[in-house]
Amino acid sequence: MSEENKMWQCQMQSCGYIYNPEKGCKKSKVPAGVPFEELPDTWRCPLCGASKKAFKPV
Repeated sequence: MSEENKMWQCQMQSCGYIYNPEKGCKKSKVPAGVPFEELPDTWRCPLCGASKKAFKPV
């Protein structure tokens, strides 16, 4: 699997926030280049606080 295929985006259905691994998440201090699956299980949506499990691939 190429690195590009691993860098998919995930969206929180309730608030619409999209985690883009190419940008990371400034609010959560996640640097650019971190794939969604490598975020810690304790990571939460910076807008609504939902857990990582609630995100769906886009």
